[in-house]
Amino acid sequence: MDARHRPETGQDARTIVTTRVFDAPRDLVFEAWTNPKHLVPWWGPDGFTTTTRAIDVRPGGVWRFVMHGPDGVDYENRIVYDEIVKPERLIYRHPGGEDVEPVQIHVTVTFEDHGAP
Repeated sequence: MDARHRPETGQDARTIVTTRVFDAPRDLVFEAWTNPKHLVPWWGPDGFTTTTRAIDVRPGGVWRFVMHGPDGVDYENRIVYDEIVKPERLIYRHPGGEDVEPVQIHVTVTFEDHGAP
């Protein structure tokens, strides 16, 4: 068996699955991921701030932003949106490159209603 494959999930070992539950309507949570007014205040690790240079939230659109580290270092970033199904799913990638951080990631965010407990 390939050591990178996790049979319990059927995912590659490089895959990270995170689940969050918010006490908010799905439409509002989707907006928090797609509207820069809501996205910028929470994006990034603790202690970082984010400045959006440009954002075009549509398939093929790009979000150019700078993450400002607490140590004063600026990190240029580019996200390319591949799929947007409002308010159900976002698929995007950070392809890295010479003009941005060399990190390459692919992300799928799924938004589901869970109803009252």
